[in-house]
Amino acid sequence: MATGRAKAPAVLGDGQIIGLWQGGMPPADVADAMGVSKKTVQSWITKWQKEVSLTTRPRSGRPRLAGKITDAPHVTSIMLDGPAVVEMLKPGGSRTFQEYSTVVFIPYIESQLEYRSRLDLVWDCYLKSGSLKATVRCNRGKGIRRSVTASGPLPSNLQNFLRNSDNKEKLFSFLSEQVMQLVVKDKKQVLTVPPRKDTVNLAPCNHEEADTRMMVHAADALECGHRRILICTVDTNAVILAVAVANERSEVLDDLWLTFGIGKNRLHSKKAAWATWNAFPEVTPAFVSLASTPSELPDGVLSTLERFIVLLYDRTSTCCDVNVLRKKLFSRKSRSLEHLPPTRAALEQHIKRAAYQAGHIWGQAAIAFVSLPSPSDWGWTKSGEELEPLWTTLSEVSKSCHELISCGCRKHCGGKCRCKKAALKCTGLCACEGDC
Repeated sequence: MATGRAKAPAVLGDGQIIGLWQGGMPPADVADAMGVSKKTVQSWITKWQKEVSLTTRPRSGRPRLAGKITDAPHVTSIMLDGPAVVEMLKPGGSRTFQEYSTVVFIPYIESQLEYRSRLDLVWDCYLKSGSLKATVRCNRGKGIRRSVTASGPLPSNLQNFLRNSDNKEKLFSFLSEQVMQLVVKDKKQVLTVPPRKDTVNLAPCNHEEADTRMMVHAADALECGHRRILICTVDTNAVILAVAVANERSEVLDDLWLTFGIGKNRLHSKKAAWATWNAFPEVTPAFVSLASTPSELPDGVLSTLERFIVLLYDRTSTCCDVNVLRKKLFSRKSRSLEHLPPTRAALEQHIKRAAYQAGHIWGQAAIAFVSLPSPSDWGWTKSGEELEPLWTTLSEVSKSCHELISCGCRKHCGGKCRCKKAALKCTGLCACEGDC
């Protein structure tokens, strides 16, 4: 007879495990306690080329990655991720915003413009309402709101200053104005300097993030005859988007160079997902359908992706139901809540958000003004003026479950059984699975 073992509480309702939705908190397997989606390792994708990557157009017409790395690629057009540039350029001894612009920022822009005929400086857009990034930005910290003027003192802690979205917006606007006043040589242009009459490919633009906005500018550069382009970013997503653009525009693109940064390791990595994908190629059509701007979640996609998630958490499992796997991992392998797969209800909402981001937003990355469906139909919910993830459609624990007790008895449940001590029947959460 085995004694009961203590575990973190799980959720049992109507005779089955229904998930982790405790007291209004997000599911532990999908987000942290602050409501921020858990991050994954993306940097492995670009780890093998840490500074510069090149795609070229061989005779076959399909882009390929070049093996040679150089610090100074010969290109005619360069796209700069504005927020990444600000994060990279340290103030040094600058005391005012004007001094930072004059001594640090503008010289860097001038150096990047040298030997190139076009430079696009691209910024994030900070929406006042309906932003999909509001939750993430809020949890990065508030920061103290400051005024940004030419003579204004530069904050001693620039990182803390940039945590406030209003501060970012003001600083980026100020730096853009400074760049617009930049005097350049003949046949040089910075954004619209000299002015362009036709900006239909660039504005209006309703993309929120710089990574997709850079694709809009890259596509415009191609339209303007630039066949050798450099994109500078720290976002791995932008690297993937750029490779996609190179593939789509391979007939008019000679070279696409990318400089990028490396992120931090977090929980399940994209490398693990990639390995699982290779082991389960049947999931490929499901990914393709989600990336093709679907009007609704296609039939069969959820069940296919459910099997993919099962394999991601347990490569040897034969089951196709994430709820069944959750019960097995919790009761038999003592997995912590954070290391269980999401419930089917939570997974469905997560898939919808992924389809909205990858299919509708990233799938139209090269289009300036995109038509998007309502986020409320794709795993998001309105909270005042802000959008928040709809983590699951399951009820909260307090409303759906009265008892959160399970035992670890392997065979016969005797006097030391936690369930018997509480005068409760054993359930599917118990090691005995209620068969005692």
